[in-house]
Amino acid sequence: MQSFNLYYLMAIVIIACGSIPKGYDEGGFSASVGLKSFKNEFNLVPANWQDNPSGLADRKANISSFGVLGAAFGSLISLALTDRLGRLRCWRLFVLIWACGLMVQVFSSGIYGLILCARIFSGVGAGGLTVTAPLFLSEIAPAKSRGMVVSIYMVLLLSFLTIGFFINYAANAGMAATRAQYRLVQAIPLIPVGFAFLGSFFIMDTPRWLASKGRTDEAMRSLSRLRNLSVTESEDSRVQYELQDILHDYQSKEQVLKESSFFKIVKDIATTPTYRERFLLGAFMQTVAQWSGGNGITYYIPQIFEYAGVTGTSTSLITSGAYGIVKLVFTMLFTWGLVDKIGRRRCMLTGLFLQCITHVYMSVYMSLFQSSESKSASNAAIASVFVYAAGWSIGLCTVQYLYSTEIYPTRIRSVCYATNMALHWFFQFAVVRVTPNMFVSLHIYGAYMFWAMICAIGFIILGLWAPETKGVPMEGMEDLFSGKWWMGWRARKEFDRRESMSSREQGVMNMEKGKAAIQVEKV
Repeated sequence: MQSFNLYYLMAIVIIACGSIPKGYDEGGFSASVGLKSFKNEFNLVPANWQDNPSGLADRKANISSFGVLGAAFGSLISLALTDRLGRLRCWRLFVLIWACGLMVQVFSSGIYGLILCARIFSGVGAGGLTVTAPLFLSEIAPAKSRGMVVSIYMVLLLSFLTIGFFINYAANAGMAATRAQYRLVQAIPLIPVGFAFLGSFFIMDTPRWLASKGRTDEAMRSLSRLRNLSVTESEDSRVQYELQDILHDYQSKEQVLKESSFFKIVKDIATTPTYRERFLLGAFMQTVAQWSGGNGITYYIPQIFEYAGVTGTSTSLITSGAYGIVKLVFTMLFTWGLVDKIGRRRCMLTGLFLQCITHVYMSVYMSLFQSSESKSASNAAIASVFVYAAGWSIGLCTVQYLYSTEIYPTRIRSVCYATNMALHWFFQFAVVRVTPNMFVSLHIYGAYMFWAMICAIGFIILGLWAPETKGVPMEGMEDLFSGKWWMGWRARKEFDRRESMSSREQGVMNMEKGKAAIQVEKV
C-alpha cells in the first residue's frame, strides 16, 4: 500500500490555486461592483444616470467584462509559452501578471480608464492560468486518477466564487462604505495565491515537460517525488516504466507532428471531412455554452436575484452565495459521478433542457409578474435560478472541455484546443459586456427569451450531432464521426455494434484455432 505523499498533494493544491483569480473574479469582484463604496467611487449610482440608463449599463459592463477580454489574450499567450518556458515557470509568470494588475485595480481610486487597463492586465494573468494550471495537473497525475485531479482545479474555482459572495456580504454588513471596503474585498485573493506562489518554489516542473526537453534525470527525480519513491527505488519500479511511457508518447507525438506546419494543419482541418466535423462541433459547443446565459448570469447574479424579487443588498449577496454553493455541489457531482456513469451526452442535454425551461419561466415572470409583486411567482423565479445553476453545472459548464480533450486526434489537437479557448474567452467577454445592455434594451424578459432560444437550438442540434464519447478509446473517435453529422446520436450504437461483432468474430477465430490445435494434437 502506497504511503501518504505530502509532496504530491502539495503540488496539486499549489497549482490548482491558479483557478482562484478566475473564480474570485466571477464571484467576489462581480459582487463588489454592487457595493455602495464601489458605486460611489466609480460613478455607478443609478440616480446620476436617470437620463442615460444605457450609459450606466455600458460603464458597469466595461468594468466587469474587460477582465474577461484580457483573459482571452492570456489564454492564447499561454499556449505559445508553456512549451518554451515550462509549465511551472509559466504558472509563476501569469500569477505575477495577475497580481500586478489586481494591485493597480485595487488602488485605481475612481479613475475609470485606469481600472479598465488594470482589468485587462490582470485578466491576461487569469486567462493564462486557466490553460497552464489544468495542463500541469493533467501531466503529474496517474492515468487512473487524472480526471479527479484535474477536477480539483474546478472545485477550487467554484469554492472561491462562492466565498467571494460571502466576503462581500460580511464587508457590506460590517464595514463603512469607504474605499477600504471594496479594496479589501477585491484584494482578498492575493493572500491564498501569494502563499501558493511561494510554495511553487518547493516543487518541480512536470516530468512530461522535462522529458520533452531531454532532461531525463530531472524528469526521473520529479516523477519519483510525485510517486513517493527514491530515485534508487525508481530505477527498478513502476516509475521507470511510467517514464518510458512518457518518453514513448512524446516521441510518437513528435513523429505525428513532424513536418506539419500550422498552416498545413489548418488546411487539413478545412479539407478533411472528419477533422472539419470535429472542429465545428467543438466550436459550436463553445458558442452555445457561452451564449446560453451561463456567465452572463454568474457575473450579474446579485442583480438577477433582485429582478426575481430578492430585496436588500445583504440578502441578495447571501442568496448569490447560495447560488455559488449549488454550482459547486452539482459540478462536483458531475465530475466525480455522473459523467462516467450516465455519460457526457445525457448530462449535456439534461443541462440544456433545465436551462431552457428556467429561461422561459423567467421571461414570463419578468414580462407578466414582476410588477405585480406576486409572492408565489417571485419564489418560483428565485427557485428557477437555482435550477438553472444545477443545469448549467452538469451540462455545458464542463462537458465542452471534456469533448475538447477527447474528440481531436493528436495531429490537430493543439490548434483546435487553442481555437476553442479563444472562442470561450471572446464569447464570454461579449456576453458579460452586452448583458447589462440587453436588460435595458430588451426589457429584461427579452434577454431571457434570447437565452432560451439559444438553449433550444443547442438542444436540438447537439442532440442530433454530438455522439456519446464515454468509454470510447482515443483511437475509436474516428469511427464516431464517420457518418452524417446529423446521425451523431446513433454513432455510439453503431460503434458498440461493430465492437461487439469484432469481439464475437475474434472469439470465433480463437475457437477455430483451438479446435485446429486439438485436431493437430490428435493426429
